[in-house]
Order: sequence, then C-alpha cells, then structure tokens
Amino acid sequence: MEERKPTPPDPRRTPGEDPDQDPGGPHPPRWNQRSWVWFMIFAFFLFMMFNHLGSQLSGVLKVDSTSFIAEVRGGKVAELEEGEPLRTNVARIEEVEVGVLVAHLIAEREYPTGRAADAPMRSTRKIRANFPTEDPLRETVSRLAEARDIPIDPLPPGSGLLDLILFQFLMLFLIIGVFWFLSNRVRRQMGPGMFGRFSGNRAKRYDKSASPVTFEDVAGLKNVKTELREVVDFLQNPERYAALGAKIPKGVLLVGPPGTGKTLMARAVAGEAGVPFFSISGSEFIELFVGVGASRVRELFEEAKKASPCIIFIDEIDAVGRSRGAGLGGGHDEREQTLNQILSEMDGFESTQAVIVLAATNRPDVLDPALVRPGRFDRQVVVERPQKEGRKAILEVHTRQIPLDRDVDLGAVARATIGFSGADLQNLANEAALMAARDMKKKVDMACFEKAKDKILLGTLRDESVSQREKEITAYHEAGHALLALLLPGADPVHSVTIVPRGRALGVTQQLPAEEIYNYSRTYLLNRVVILLGGRAAEELVFDERTTGAENDLQQATQLVERMICRWGMSEKIGPVSFRRGEEHVFLGREIGEGKHFSEHTAMLIDDEIRRMVEEGSQRALDLLSEHRGKLERLTEELLEKEVITDRELYELLEFPLPDSLREPEEEAAPATSDPGVTPSRAPERRESPGDSIDPGLLGLGGA
Repeated sequence: MEERKPTPPDPRRTPGEDPDQDPGGPHPPRWNQRSWVWFMIFAFFLFMMFNHLGSQLSGVLKVDSTSFIAEVRGGKVAELEEGEPLRTNVARIEEVEVGVLVAHLIAEREYPTGRAADAPMRSTRKIRANFPTEDPLRETVSRLAEARDIPIDPLPPGSGLLDLILFQFLMLFLIIGVFWFLSNRVRRQMGPGMFGRFSGNRAKRYDKSASPVTFEDVAGLKNVKTELREVVDFLQNPERYAALGAKIPKGVLLVGPPGTGKTLMARAVAGEAGVPFFSISGSEFIELFVGVGASRVRELFEEAKKASPCIIFIDEIDAVGRSRGAGLGGGHDEREQTLNQILSEMDGFESTQAVIVLAATNRPDVLDPALVRPGRFDRQVVVERPQKEGRKAILEVHTRQIPLDRDVDLGAVARATIGFSGADLQNLANEAALMAARDMKKKVDMACFEKAKDKILLGTLRDESVSQREKEITAYHEAGHALLALLLPGADPVHSVTIVPRGRALGVTQQLPAEEIYNYSRTYLLNRVVILLGGRAAEELVFDERTTGAENDLQQATQLVERMICRWGMSEKIGPVSFRRGEEHVFLGREIGEGKHFSEHTAMLIDDEIRRMVEEGSQRALDLLSEHRGKLERLTEELLEKEVITDRELYELLEFPLPDSLREPEEEAAPATSDPGVTPSRAPERRESPGDSIDPGLLGLGGA
C-alpha cells in the first residue's frame, strides 16, 4: 500500500486555523463557470440535432421499405389529367441523411400512421424509409428510379448531421470563448456578485499601526483641537462617560473652506485615540443602480460596529446629504435612499457603542435639516483659515524636509499670506522648492518664497512685449489705484505696484492689511469702491477715454455696493433691511420657483441706489486724482522707468508717512505680495477682493 505524504502547511495560514476555511473569512458563493459552459454546450448540441432533423423531415411520413419500393414501382396509381396515366407517383427521390430516402409524390396518397389494423390514415406527399448503404433493397430503388426516369438527389458532401453540428459547435465555442474572456476581465475588476464591487464597501481603513497622524502633525487650529479632545478622551475611556450617564456626540460636522485641514484633523482624532479610522467620500455612495448606496452605508456601519471603538469619516458629505425633495436634482432616488440609510444608521447606535461619525463640508447651508439635528451631528466645529501664528506653524511643518537658507523668515512669509489656507501654504513651500531646484540652488532662500507667492497670486510672468501705448495706459491705471490707496484714510497700505504682465493681468497694485480684519466699516468699504474705480478715473482724466481694462474693477465695485445695500443695510435710502438677490442655487437643493421677497418698486430702488453709490465713488476718485495730478504723473513716470515699485519706494517717492507696519523692524523683511488687497488691472479673473483675508462669505467677492 502506497504511503500518503502529508500536505505541507500553507504559510499564509496561522497555526491552529482550519485549512478548509479561507483565512479571509466567509465569502459569497462563487459562480462555477465551467459547469455552466458544459451545460450550454450539451444543450446546444441537443438543440442543433433536433432542429436539423426537424427541418429536414418536417411533414414526411415514415413507411416501411416495401411500401416505399411499391410507390416507386408505381403503375396506374394516379392521374393528373383525365385520360393521361402516370407510370409512377414519385416525382423525385432525395437522400436527406445517410441511409434515409425521401420520396416526393406527385399526388397525395393515404398511408396508415401505425402498424395496427385500425391505425388512422394520413394523406401526404412525402414518404421516407431507411435504406442502409449495404442493403440490397437500396440497389432495387436505384434501378427502379432509373427505369422510370425518377431523379435521385444524393446527399451533398459535408451536409450530414455530424458535419453540421461540428461546424455549429466551433462557432459556439468561439463565441463562448470570447464571452468567457471578457467576463473574466470584468469580474477581476468588479469582483463577484451580480453588481460586483458596486455593492461593496469602498471605505478605506487606517489602523493605528499604520503611521498614525496626531495633533502634533496638525499645525495651528488650536480651537478645533480643544473641541475634539473630548471626542478623543471618550474613545480612549468610554467606561468613564458611561458610568456618569454622559453620551458623547454621535456625529461631529467639520465646517470650513477647502484646504483648511478638515480631513487631516479627522485622521488626527483617530490617531490620538488609537482606534481604526474608516474614510470615504460622499460621492462614493452614489452609483447608477438605486439602492447600491444604501447597501454600502449598511456595510460600512456594520464593519465599523465590529471594529468599535472607531471613527467613520465622510468627506464632502454635501454630495449625499443635500436637502431632499427640492430644487433640481433634489429628488434623486438613489441619493435620497442613501441619505435615509445614513440617518437610520446614526439613529441605531447604542449608547455603549463607541462609534463616532466625523463629516466634512464647505457647504453646510445645503445639508438636510434631519442630518444636522441634535442626535445625529450634535456638534458643528468650524475649521477656519489659520491666523498668523498658525500659518507660521504650518509653514514649519511643510518645510521640515526642505533645506532653508539663513535669510528665510517664515514669520514674514506668514504675515504676508493673509487668507491662505493650509493647502495654499503647502503649495507655496513646494513652489519655492521647485524654483530653487530650477535655479540650481542648494538651499531655498527668501527670494524663492517671494517668487513662488507672486506666481501663485498673480500668475507666471509673460514674455510677450507690450506696446508703448498699452504700457502707458497701464501705468496710469495702476498709478490711479495706488495713489488713491495712499490718499484715503483707513485703506490698506500699498505693498507694491507693477506694470509687468503676469498671467492675464497687464499690471497689479497690491495692498497688504496691517492685521487681520473681521468686521469692515462702511467708510472702509466706500473707500474700497473708490480705490477700485481709481484706475478707470485715471484713464478718463489723462486720456479722456475709457478702456476695457476696468472690467474687473467695475464688477468688483458693483458687487461690493450691492452687498452693502442688500445684506448689510449700509444704504440710508433703503434702510436697515436685508434682501436676497440671486443667492439661491437650484442645483444645491434649493427651490426652483422661489419668489422674490421684495416688490418691483423696491428692486428699482435697489438698482438706483447701486448706480448712485458707484457713480459717487467714481466721481470722488476723479476729483482726488485731479487734485493730486502732479503725484499721479510722478508715480506714472517712475512706473514706466522701473516697472516695479515696492512699498518703501512708493511712500518715499510721493512723500507719504510710512505706516506703522513698515516702521517695525520685523516687518522690513516682509515679502512683496499679498492676496487681500490685490487690485489688478485689465484682468477679468484676477483676485482683488478685500474679503479674501477673512471668510469669503462676509464680503462675497469670490471664494478661496
């Protein structure tokens, strides 16, 4: 008896594990393709055989060989016309299969359908009988047919049943092979099951062993960290809270502009608590098939409950959590079913289950009220753009792997990047490193940071030449912006003026706020309108002509004045009231047919007030420039000569006192760019909003 050798152990299995069980756990039953293929081949074989016989022998009555020979021998058995006898009733004989002859009769004959004496009779014009090739009766039929001029059609070569089935089988095998090849490729990409990976959980899981992110890796955001430390403490010590009857919030909604670190903060919470972290985007729940998103939600929450305590992070939750039943796209069945499943799952958490849902969005106003109510997302944590100290800390984090020169002052860079988010600062550090590598430098110096910031804010330098006429118009335009910024009290200090073409701008006037501002006065905003219209006023004063270069200036000034009137009640004629004008977006779940909340007469008053305030700002700009025409000419000549004028050069040239920020020694190394006060010329898409240094929703002049 042969000895059976033991099966070597599978290195992928742990000791004591059942070898008959897959280490990955239970799997859905796999589709046995081989069995289906053989079944299809056998069914096709039977179908082709019966179909071939049925088509060849349809309407043919089977008789014995004696009756067949008697019919061929014939005699006066039928007449087609009176007085004209036939020698035989057989018109022709055909061999349909090997050994099977079919006789086509001229006139119908009746034959019994069986061998019994009382078998019913059947009229037919086709009879068949079996005559094997070696049968002597086959020779008799041939001899009788030849004597009576009855043609015999032999069986064509290759037309037998076997040949036909082989040909059809090859065609079927080819089709099945192509289908099998394509289905295997699709199954490898989509996975098993009817819908493949459509119905699977797409959340990425991060365990504590995989280089966790902690609060130390997140620079700035002190208030956000303080708010989330309670969540971390609950995940680490849930028993202490349960003993006191305290319930931790089921959900925490992180709200803030893009790039402020919401996703990174969510991972830091999981890293601090040392618990698994499931991350998924809201758009990954939505698929073509209705119900797939809800299935993914169920699988995600079931897996999270098994891994409790843990954190579920849903990024861009507004993709699936928009208000239901309103606006264009508001009634999407798949999205609404997915949202309903999320609401149901968040209600199903028990007090002892340490599963916390973190979600991030930059559009909290479009979320469904049922989603953000207490009991689901109990807390909303605002993640704002970092302040000066936060920006410095973020720059220190992103420059850890970058060799910096001694002249690099990250504090100065932080002061000059008001309104930058964490992602913007990361991009700034990377651009500076790229420029240093392009210039073959061994370290990144301060000049690289200045060039990188100019490239991000203003665009790349343009090489094409500008005509002298265009250059002169641009110089007067930028001089008008800069001079009014110096003349008007309370305006942001001018940081630099240039007529070097960058991106889509022919010239740029930059203003850098001395500090971060959150509330703007009416005087400041009116002065801002005057500064915006200063370039157009300078062109009109000098050339007595208006150009298209003021397009963006007019757009920004009109939007600012409209918000002053309709949102902030800064018009004496309209009064302290608020009107919504074109702020609803039907694609974000808003009402399509929402009516205006003011009359046509009020709309006319608003339009008249906007026109009046803009015209007054334009006239004021024209008057101030006319009064200081000499300084305008002096600044223009300096711009045409140098093309770039820095802040100190500007104040010294026009004999204005230096602002306090420039008098401080630490401010002398400040870079030459700033986002909030950029006043570009002849560039419809340049960023020049005074609200860029704060929440863009305050002034509403474009978002970061």
